[in-house]
Amino acid sequence: MNKFVNILLMLISFPALALTVYVGFDLPIEFLKTTGNNLPFKGEIFLGFGAILLIVGGRRSMRRWMGMRMVSQISRFQWNQPMGKTRIRQANMYLNLEAIMHLFLAIGTYSITHQAWPISAVYLILGIDHLLFEIYGTSRNKFRVGITKNAIVVADRDVKVIYFSGLRRVSTQQQSLFFDYIKELQIAIPIDAVAAENRTSFRETIEQIVDRDKVFFSEGFKEF
Repeated sequence: MNKFVNILLMLISFPALALTVYVGFDLPIEFLKTTGNNLPFKGEIFLGFGAILLIVGGRRSMRRWMGMRMVSQISRFQWNQPMGKTRIRQANMYLNLEAIMHLFLAIGTYSITHQAWPISAVYLILGIDHLLFEIYGTSRNKFRVGITKNAIVVADRDVKVIYFSGLRRVSTQQQSLFFDYIKELQIAIPIDAVAAENRTSFRETIEQIVDRDKVFFSEGFKEF
């Protein structure tokens, strides 16, 4: 989900940045027979790009915060523990990179032309949101993994819900934990999302919930 949103934001950003450059430097737009500064409805176009960026980035932000809130309701889970420190450091690194990129785009677009303020404002909001999410999640120990009777919830910079219904196989490979379902669906989470000291209780809780006659555990997961 997170990778898809980043790609989508990048695809939207390319034409938005191109428009910013054309307007800021008043470059000729040959096929429209005009220049960037004389482009009709450029204000509306900037607003449109800003709105699209806000919708895409905002939906991801809402999903992140809702996932964090959900997994923080510890009493609703049969098993709930903080993520492994290695995974938290990795998540924070990516959050910092996303924040730096969006803040750089906010400053860059506004510096080129003040007319790009709608997209600059959205990039600024997204950048601040990444930092706030990182600070709050790390300081309050909110990056967690939880297990209910129906699913596993993994919440850091991305949110994954792994349902037990239809689950057929749990296995480990390299640095990932794989959950295979009927119809060849597969969901993976990083092994280090579960802290080393909590892995035995994590596996035992899953064993108690699923039907072992229907769900196969690989040797790697049995030793998890």
